[in-house]
Amino acid sequence: MGLLDILGGRPDRLVPGGVFGRGGGMSPITMGVLGLLAHKAIQGMNRGGPGIGGGVSDWLRRTFGDGSPGGDGSPGGDRAAGGVLSHGLRDLVGQFQQSGEGDVARSWVGTGANRQITPHVLAKVLSEEQIATLMAHTSLSREELLQGMSKELPQAVDSLTPEGRLPAPDEMDRMLKGKTA
Repeated sequence: MGLLDILGGRPDRLVPGGVFGRGGGMSPITMGVLGLLAHKAIQGMNRGGPGIGGGVSDWLRRTFGDGSPGGDGSPGGDRAAGGVLSHGLRDLVGQFQQSGEGDVARSWVGTGANRQITPHVLAKVLSEEQIATLMAHTSLSREELLQGMSKELPQAVDSLTPEGRLPAPDEMDRMLKGKTA
């Protein structure tokens, strides 16, 4: 079970009483991983710019579906999610490369074994703004966020790159819809 199972609405991967308030939702760590991938869009909404409004949990709910508008492939739904996640993956891998940890991120994208990352190293890769934004949107402490993300991020990136490469937005759209290329 990976991130795509959660995005596809697998009920066995939802947390009872979770963040969506409908008897189940994403764990805060999963929401943090997705928020990290969507960070540029989150930056826009936090600054009142052209990002996604209503907070990351509202965007995730609309985008990945809970019966709210946008999770049905309509504009702003799955297609927007594919683009956000695809570009977010590229940005994240670039951020790891710039911080000297590119080999770690490349292991997650590639088809071999995933290299682990410690919370300490992850804190050096992520910006303080990213960490603060994710803490605010997940209600996790810095330590909880970094600890959980250091465990979940390798698997999440691996599950979003099944071909051993970064997917294009249209490929990500197909993955989110459960179709093969």
